[in-house]
Amino acid sequence: MKKKIIVIDDKEAILKIISIYLSKDYDFKSFINPVEALEWLESNNIPDLIISDIRMPIMSGVEFVDKLKSNQKLKFIPIIILSAEDDSVMRINLLSSGCDDYIVKPFNPLELKVRIKRILA
Repeated sequence: MKKKIIVIDDKEAILKIISIYLSKDYDFKSFINPVEALEWLESNNIPDLIISDIRMPIMSGVEFVDKLKSNQKLKFIPIIILSAEDDSVMRINLLSSGCDDYIVKPFNPLELKVRIKRILA
């Protein structure tokens, strides 16, 4: 059975690229809006991994991670941050708050795939 991954990014092009590289090996669901993703998660949909951007309208990736990690049934889900934000302090804060990896855009989709495989192993 394929592992389930959700991706949250407000850029459709990023979602399309990730889908091309992941949909063969993983069940893949994407969200443009992190609030909708959180509602989906809180409705007993538990993926094996979450990939999220940081800078998004409505709710930032940082807020999303905080809400996820404060929810007892969701806090164990591994998270990879995929962001154009190349700020060392931001990376350290997110990794300290429970994110499993941080990849800076532009990114190599094959590298993302390897990192996903490592986390889900």
